[in-house]
Amino acid sequence: MTYQQTLDYLFARLPMYQRVGAAAYKANLDNTIKIAEYLGRPHLQLKCIHVAGTNGKGSSSHMIAAALQLSGYKTGLYTSPHLNDFRERIKINGKMIPKKNVVDFVEQHKAFFETIEPSFFEWTVALALDYFAKEEVDAAVIEVGLGGRLDSTNIIVPKACLITNISMDHMNLLGDTLKKISFEKAGIIKPRVPVVISQYQSETAPVFNAVAKEHKAPIEYADKNYKVLESKIVKGAFQVSILNRSTGETRIYELDLNGKYQVKNLLGVLNTIENIKKAGFIIEDEHVHNALKQVGKLTGLKGRWQKLGEKPLIIADTGHNEEGIKQVVENLSEMNFHKLHMVLGTVNDKDIASILKTLPKHAVYYFVKANIPRALNEQELKTRSAAFGLKGSCYPNVEKGLSAAKKAAGKTDLIFIGGSTFVVGDALEALGLNE
Repeated sequence: MTYQQTLDYLFARLPMYQRVGAAAYKANLDNTIKIAEYLGRPHLQLKCIHVAGTNGKGSSSHMIAAALQLSGYKTGLYTSPHLNDFRERIKINGKMIPKKNVVDFVEQHKAFFETIEPSFFEWTVALALDYFAKEEVDAAVIEVGLGGRLDSTNIIVPKACLITNISMDHMNLLGDTLKKISFEKAGIIKPRVPVVISQYQSETAPVFNAVAKEHKAPIEYADKNYKVLESKIVKGAFQVSILNRSTGETRIYELDLNGKYQVKNLLGVLNTIENIKKAGFIIEDEHVHNALKQVGKLTGLKGRWQKLGEKPLIIADTGHNEEGIKQVVENLSEMNFHKLHMVLGTVNDKDIASILKTLPKHAVYYFVKANIPRALNEQELKTRSAAFGLKGSCYPNVEKGLSAAKKAAGKTDLIFIGGSTFVVGDALEALGLNE
């Protein structure tokens, strides 16, 4: 098979959560365990860092990988979903897995895989772990796909764990309260493996503390260990001044990831790096500082408050739930522009109302439908948005909505693209920035 035929096979044969939603979710690790046994337990050959959470786990995973990479370690990075190219999910030192490796893996193992009918995600996790083991990476940063306890990535035995912000998302699968959702996230906590929680939340802390105690796992809350003294944009770079409460030292970090919400992620990342160092990795402060300045360059991260154009300024962000959209709106409120244009699309199984109620009413909206089956119809999105005072026009795809926004916007206006990871992916493709 060619690479494209291989992808067509994977997408057609295997249920994929990003495309079809809950029907693809498997609430057990049975298939993943069978596949790992069949492949010779590649996960046990890896030194892993496991990252879970509702918002921020992708950015945090990339920051940690950048620090390890710049410290001289051959670093595997597994994340999901992808924006444009499936291979974005599996990288070593920022380079995507070669197409040949994907084709060879599928051809070699599809007969066995078809006997147990895994999901797309189960197959992809297996590919990543097998690739990292064969390439003998020094470290593998593994981002949870959905939840934690029953996520396919949860067969790994990590050296350190990180759980980022917890908020309401995927309630149909993970539970309808923060307490229930945090229990699923806490499922990545392993016996005696240190875990960092990026943000102390009164509803979730008792759950994390109880699970950590049960597993005798050291637990820390990053925002108790570190304090943000100041954050600001200086010459286009995001500067954050942080006090380390245990040492009394204050340090200034410069991030190429500009979203203000990265402050919460940064605390969790710094705390987790300390635990990684305790596990035997040598990571100098200088490497951390330099890595944070170039996470995008080192790892290929896209879609996090990413600038896609100027005059008018075009910004895209993958925030797609209530908390993520609140952070987007907070960022927008601190920016200077004449008029705001919002190219907006969502998927059909989200709590749409919680997102729409948060969005600014003064903006002009371009309601779009991303190119996946799960995308909410643009007409329905417009109808639902009207109930919250959001007004605009409909477009059948992201490219046409973005084109209309660019025609309408003045040089001092701002165009924001978001509401869904898949809207951002389509925008990057439309602008030719998907390489």
